[in-house]
Amino acid sequence: MRSHKCGELNVAHLGEVVDLCGWVHRRRDHGGVIFIDLRDRAGLVQVVFDPDLADIFAVAESVRSEYVLKMQGKVRARPAGTVNSNMATGEIEVLIQQLEVLNKSETPPFPVESDIEVNEDTRLKYRYIDLRRTEMQQKMRFRRDVTRCLRNFLDAKDFFEVETPYLTKATPEGARDYLVPSRTHENAFFALPQSPQLYKQLLMIAGMDRYYQIVRCFRDEDLRADRQPEFTQLDIETSFMNEDKIMAVMEDMVRDVFTQTLKVELPAEFPQITYHESMRRFGSDRPDLRIPLELVDIADVMQAVDFKVFSAPANDPQGRVAALRLPNGSKLSRKEIDILTKFVGIYGAKGLAYIKVNDRDAGLDGLQSPIVKFAPAEVWEQVLTKTKAETGDLIFFGADKASVVNEAMGALRVKLGLEHGFVEGKWKPVWVIDFPMFDWDAKNKRWNAIHHPFTAPSCSVEALEENPGEALSRAYDLVLNGTEVGGGSIRIHTTEMQSRVFKLLGIEAEEAQQKFGFLLEALKYGCPPHGGVAFGLDRLVMLMTDSPSIREVIAFPKTQTAACPLIDAPAEVTDMQLRELGIKLRKPKVIPVA
Repeated sequence: MRSHKCGELNVAHLGEVVDLCGWVHRRRDHGGVIFIDLRDRAGLVQVVFDPDLADIFAVAESVRSEYVLKMQGKVRARPAGTVNSNMATGEIEVLIQQLEVLNKSETPPFPVESDIEVNEDTRLKYRYIDLRRTEMQQKMRFRRDVTRCLRNFLDAKDFFEVETPYLTKATPEGARDYLVPSRTHENAFFALPQSPQLYKQLLMIAGMDRYYQIVRCFRDEDLRADRQPEFTQLDIETSFMNEDKIMAVMEDMVRDVFTQTLKVELPAEFPQITYHESMRRFGSDRPDLRIPLELVDIADVMQAVDFKVFSAPANDPQGRVAALRLPNGSKLSRKEIDILTKFVGIYGAKGLAYIKVNDRDAGLDGLQSPIVKFAPAEVWEQVLTKTKAETGDLIFFGADKASVVNEAMGALRVKLGLEHGFVEGKWKPVWVIDFPMFDWDAKNKRWNAIHHPFTAPSCSVEALEENPGEALSRAYDLVLNGTEVGGGSIRIHTTEMQSRVFKLLGIEAEEAQQKFGFLLEALKYGCPPHGGVAFGLDRLVMLMTDSPSIREVIAFPKTQTAACPLIDAPAEVTDMQLRELGIKLRKPKVIPVA
């Protein structure tokens, strides 16, 4: 139907007769001549209708925005003074000789190209309109390019692409599974995979050596800007490679995709930081290294003060007292500090103490704060020295359980850095390594796996059982600008270690056999040492396109309530379908009106 795409035409096509198809982007009547900007995936081109061709001109007069047209015309140079440098096709136009309306369009619910803010629910309900926008087309094209680069890189490195099942078995991986009832197996359910973790390990046992897959995964969890109930990840597994080698190959891959798609050169070697150092300096295991602000521990100087707000957590093994210096921050008003106090409250902080350093050399007289009176001058001098405070600075304090301080002050650090211009560089990748194997769930009195129960510890079975709280894992996360874009680990490859880890997690032998018997059995048959990594493709593309959420880079995303307004899903099913599946719904109780 067409010989060229609209956005591909240029001066090289002058004099050619071309066939075009596309949507009416904009129509303009100028002194008896009609101009239409015709749009397709490749871009825009201006087409012209001469009133001398009366029949064609009459049809052109009737068309409106988003009509679908087919036309034939001759490419010519635009008249002097009318060249549009903002369009790729701005040096030419097409004088139309034939015109056919392929389909009409009602007025769209929102303009395809406009500065008007459109409600996201409306955009998702009419996603097929939203995807016509140039910005969305560019993001979809960029996502395609990223995916192509990743595939090309891994193919060149002799990785083998293998598809794994979507109908699988529920396994404990940290989030709720989406369950699928089986019609042919009464009272049994499949689960949609949270990741292909166990299958890719089985592929290593099968001798596939290097595997990858761009795969859909499913997690029934609370949603945020960078979460979706169904998402895409680049899944990778290798045999006979340790963590340093895996990380090196992944660095090469990420560098390659940035070079190919953004023309950006990332560092020749990504820095590494241990989990404990990251938490100490940044309050997070996802540090944004663009922001130079750091947390400073001051518990040692607060242990003997009478101010219980500081001394109590300073003397608590599970507590932390940390300071955060904001250079030139003393100009913040009390109202601005109150807003920051409410902000840290979101993360569980009971308040936000602060000191304004009005004059560094004036001792106590140079400090402005309600808390200065609660500790002697020598204590505050040590705090100023530790934080390297200078005149005009503002010091914030966090004092509570370490988990609360880390979360609240870590978030405050990022907020202050971004809002006050303390951002150095565009892209700062970092590997976070040496994660703890487990964390202790005090409420349920049990250990939980920090990553997943198939992650290998860096110690022996005996050392793991003797002190599980001190054991480190052979896990590694790739963090980019404060966002985790990939995570992986060396896996357990012996039945003995896997059984011991299950037991530490409270999974006794009978339960382990029921849930993971196939894996324990497979590990007996010559399982090679292996490890892997998974990258959140949606999240990576979100960062690379500077988008506010991953919904912007997914063609048909769900809302933050895990619903699809486009097709109105999830939806009810018929009683017959439920009977076939052996499912009976529990109806909500109806309370009679008095």
